[in-house]
Amino acid sequence: MPVLEDKIVQRATVDVLNAIYETDFLGFSYGFRPGRSQHHALDALYTGLLTKKVNWVLDIDIRAFFDTIDHGWLVQFVEHRIADQRVVRLIQKWLNAGVLEEGKRTRVEEGTPQGGSASPLLANIYLHYVFDLWVQAWRQKHATGDVIVVRFADDIVLGFQVKSDAERFWAELAERFRRFRLELHPEKTRLLEFGPYAADNRRRRGDGKPETFNFLGFTHICGKKRSNGRFTVRRQTIRKRLQAKLSAVKTELRRRMHDPIPAVGTWLRAVVGGHIRYYGVPTNSHALHIFRFQVGHLWHRSLSRRSQNGRIRWDRRRRLIDRWLPPARVCHPYPLRRLGVIT
Repeated sequence: MPVLEDKIVQRATVDVLNAIYETDFLGFSYGFRPGRSQHHALDALYTGLLTKKVNWVLDIDIRAFFDTIDHGWLVQFVEHRIADQRVVRLIQKWLNAGVLEEGKRTRVEEGTPQGGSASPLLANIYLHYVFDLWVQAWRQKHATGDVIVVRFADDIVLGFQVKSDAERFWAELAERFRRFRLELHPEKTRLLEFGPYAADNRRRRGDGKPETFNFLGFTHICGKKRSNGRFTVRRQTIRKRLQAKLSAVKTELRRRMHDPIPAVGTWLRAVVGGHIRYYGVPTNSHALHIFRFQVGHLWHRSLSRRSQNGRIRWDRRRRLIDRWLPPARVCHPYPLRRLGVIT
């Protein structure tokens, strides 16, 4: 981990470089940029899937991206925009700092410094030249139908109207990544049929329901609106993440078993509130209610185990949950509405 002085210098340098690169970065890049968040990327993906002619989704996963960034290429990309060699040398020092373990220093030839403020920006610069500019040109020159692109750091999702475009892009992207020392994960990168016609097409072929894909903590599912039956995208909390969070809450409750109820209640309020603020998107209310209920259930079990005769009655459990746990509610507007206001 960088020392305090390094973090201060990195933070100051990133502030200056952000002002320069914000004029260069493309609109479909959302990760670690001022004024942009995961929900902006989610809104853009949702809007693209509903407003463009998308029939196929390419879910891209880069194998160990932050650990395989090539230092030589990264320095060349920085020098393409930054003429001050003092800044370039400073970035080279961060890249070549290496790792200190048990008093022994190990030099690294690739990857960005772990825990540093500069790592997200350097990763964005790398993918800006390796992926963003290239896919922008590819979409204009080679695509025969609509193509949408959303990238948050190394999480990338593309939507294609034509399957042949998606297959050709996949093959050419793998070749381009190899040139810059990156590799697509062979098992996690996949092409799936997704869109307004996916369910009918797969039913005719006997392939079952349309496949789903994960992006920024949400599973994206082909669905239909209740009002008119038209196609929509349902977003739900990834099941593994929900279970992992509940497991972490259970472990912490066991550690805090004998703490005062107000102290534990204050902590649980922050946990549940933070979860709802991130995952509280339309169509995900069921998963929010499940999380809140399960947290209340785990707290009830923890309180009941404080003593042999410490069984908490159901009416008291309900009062504790209503007092300390925020209600499960959708706190984000529909993406089309919010994105329309922003743009």
